[in-house]
Amino acid sequence: MKILGIDPGIGRCGWGVVDVQGSRHKALKFGCIETSSDLEVPKRLEIIYKEIIKIIKIYSPDALAIEELFFNTNAKTAFMVGQARGVILLAASQNKMTISIYTPLQVKIALTGYGRAEKDQVGKMVKVLLSLSEIPKPDDTADALAVSLTHAFSSKFINSSR
Repeated sequence: MKILGIDPGIGRCGWGVVDVQGSRHKALKFGCIETSSDLEVPKRLEIIYKEIIKIIKIYSPDALAIEELFFNTNAKTAFMVGQARGVILLAASQNKMTISIYTPLQVKIALTGYGRAEKDQVGKMVKVLLSLSEIPKPDDTADALAVSLTHAFSSKFINSSR
């Protein structure tokens, strides 16, 4: 199974494609879609949408795993990230992918066993679990891979309980 993990954002949208074969996990490709704050929001959303479609066409993932929004301060930022998340969900739906949503707490617990883990702890686990030479940068990319791995672990648990 190939999983496209996304850490949604309007300025930086992390993504990572992980191939799961039994208990083996391999990062096929990962990166970060960046849009300039100088651009109008509709243009930024178009860039994100087109890049996600391109990633889907190249890697043909079976599933999309995306992080749930969590904002407790800036409503304007939350609204813009929500719009980016919307175009990502649309791209996945149009390509008949299964979609799973994970909270930051679920991701931290899945990777580290601790719900209050720091970003660097999650990044170190991504590096170890995917046998990478270094922690992916920026953090958005490591977070996207973490979401992919969370889905891999969760779907194994769900499938084994049937």
